[in-house]
Amino acid sequence: MKNNFGKLFLIPTTLGANEPLEVLPISVKKTVEDIDFFIVENEKSARRFIKKIAPRKSQPSLRLFVLDKYTSDFESKSFIDPCFQGINVGLLSDAGVPAIADPGASIVMLAHMKNVPVVPLVGPSSIILAMMGSGLNGQNFAFNGYLPIDKGERKKKIKELEKWSKQNNQTQLFIETPYRNQNLLNELKNLLTPSTFLCVAADLTLSTEYIKTLTAKDWKTENIDLHKRPCIFIFHKY
Repeated sequence: MKNNFGKLFLIPTTLGANEPLEVLPISVKKTVEDIDFFIVENEKSARRFIKKIAPRKSQPSLRLFVLDKYTSDFESKSFIDPCFQGINVGLLSDAGVPAIADPGASIVMLAHMKNVPVVPLVGPSSIILAMMGSGLNGQNFAFNGYLPIDKGERKKKIKELEKWSKQNNQTQLFIETPYRNQNLLNELKNLLTPSTFLCVAADLTLSTEYIKTLTAKDWKTENIDLHKRPCIFIFHKY
């Protein structure tokens, strides 16, 4: 039996400071214009994005629910309550798409459990864009999030992932805190087997976009400054 609940829209944002409609379809703009209730990671950046993509929208009319590491499960469970009154709610990413290497999966699951319709909208995902541009196996790949901070544990993890990549023909993706990118690239150059292919994808969709795939051996002669640049690392051992 169909209910009269509002929908939970999963709303992507840009990956950087470019104009929203350069990378987002007009449907995202129309959805933002029609919604007043948003679940966001950061209120300031959310308001900035909403104003940029829908400049005529009334800022005072916005109701923003903050979903970050300080938000309790008890509090977040109330964020989709407007849906039960027939009101649409938007889950707004801070960068890229919601719930993919981004907060929000728990809200989406809650919506499913409460029979609230979920509507994902098209937008840029740095993970998918990097995978597309890498030339590596897009039929079987895994996103591993962040590698361990401890140097010894990180080295062990890299070698484990490389072994897994070879055994299962699976491409491995991961990210790092931007100010540690350069150190991680240097480690990968030295730790990976010389013939392992490594892709570095930085500043995706921006004017400074950089995507390159080389063997670990060839990366040793390549110089690129990755400091404080959003970056995806991908490797595959064939």
